[in-house]
Amino acid sequence: MSKGNSVPYARAPLLPNPNQTVIVLPVYYEHPVRRYLRPCLSFIAALLFLSAAIFFLYPSDPDLQLVRLRLNNFRVNSPPKLTLDLSFSLTIKVQNRDFFSLYYDRLVVSVGYRGRELGLVSSEGGRVRARATSYINTTLDLDGLEVIEDAIYLIEDWARGVIPFDTDTQVKGLLGLFFFKIPLKAKVSCEVYVNTNNQTIVHQDCYPV
Repeated sequence: MSKGNSVPYARAPLLPNPNQTVIVLPVYYEHPVRRYLRPCLSFIAALLFLSAAIFFLYPSDPDLQLVRLRLNNFRVNSPPKLTLDLSFSLTIKVQNRDFFSLYYDRLVVSVGYRGRELGLVSSEGGRVRARATSYINTTLDLDGLEVIEDAIYLIEDWARGVIPFDTDTQVKGLLGLFFFKIPLKAKVSCEVYVNTNNQTIVHQDCYPV
């Protein structure tokens, strides 16, 4: 071989180490369904959380129930003008189902008989704590109620031992929702049957108005 001719040179291959382990991993491609599944699950979770928050925080009207109506006084006044003196003691249960306090301005209760209003009484305002129940006691005094046809029936029912009364209970107030005040009101009408012997409610039918 002459000096002018060059010989190509190639690097000798490395000998494999018999103690070395080689692991070949496949290329990972994310499935397109999984790529869109994560945002969908996040959206559904946020929607469920928002629905639960609205369900628990959305204000609802308070529940009203007449739990006691006691006829304290029943007297027939003699002529020259035939009149009646009536006195009622009432207990109203106000239940606040919301997670915020209820501030009511007043509570009005009217008592009637056979579709005729005998009188009404209004109590002062107050506060019902969140998820709590308050009992309000009030007294209605009616003096000199003129005796008309319905009053004759009232005397007959008194003699039988059970008197049916009509009651309307109404409450108005505000619900303290953070920094906001949301107006609320509730009204319920009841037909109450009072036992004149033990002054207890033997039966009542109530419905919201």
